[in-house]
Amino acid sequence: MKFRPCIDIHNGKVKQIVGDSLSDQENAAAENFVSCQDAAFFAKLYQEKGLSGGHVILLNPFSSEFYTETKKQAIQALSAYPGGLQVGGGVTPLNAKEFLDAGASHVIVTSYVFDKGKLHYNKLEEMLLSVGREHLALDLSCRRRGNDYYIVTDRWQNYTEVKITGDIIRELSEKCDEFLVHAVDVEGKAQGIEEELATILGTECKIPVTYAGGVHNFHDLQKLKELGNGNIDVTIGSALDIFGGNMRIDEIVSYLAAD
Repeated sequence: MKFRPCIDIHNGKVKQIVGDSLSDQENAAAENFVSCQDAAFFAKLYQEKGLSGGHVILLNPFSSEFYTETKKQAIQALSAYPGGLQVGGGVTPLNAKEFLDAGASHVIVTSYVFDKGKLHYNKLEEMLLSVGREHLALDLSCRRRGNDYYIVTDRWQNYTEVKITGDIIRELSEKCDEFLVHAVDVEGKAQGIEEELATILGTECKIPVTYAGGVHNFHDLQKLKELGNGNIDVTIGSALDIFGGNMRIDEIVSYLAAD
């Protein structure tokens, strides 16, 4: 298990938010932390600590008055740490190259491929033609509905009809280089992980996968490691000391490196 750092950008600021509070209306979100540092600061910090494969996420849609500033912050972070970060949030074949040219190792895609509740294979092929499998990460962030988890899109506001199963994971594994999965129901709440989801990912994913959501102590890290069979990487947001939490980033890195 590796630690994958994150930089979430909302309204032009690096933030940690409660995942299911994000709304396009009035660019609203319940905030756990708002940084006085810019995104490039965190990118350089991760580079200094030798942490690669992190995620820069733009949380504003194109239509937002804040999108330009949010994108500017993201580009600055990618440029500060070339090849060390991935980027997601409104990525399409039309803008993917700009992010890759700015220094992103991968683009992370959800809403373009999972559009209007469905998985569009033609759009997935367009992304593959645009960036290549080696630069494509698919965001399978999901929420529970009944006894199952369903992929959600548009800043986690809309359910799709695509259920997280072994079959869909295996199918999509042939179309991308890795997965990013936010457990949206617990994202930003620092109250524990989604254990059933972690088990599914650890059992079914044969390509790199990063889990996000709910980690708030080292017990959660150990549980994630066990349930994921050591196959899951982890990102931590609100619980991290650099984002106002109690888990020290250096202790996390040392703990995971001890395996």
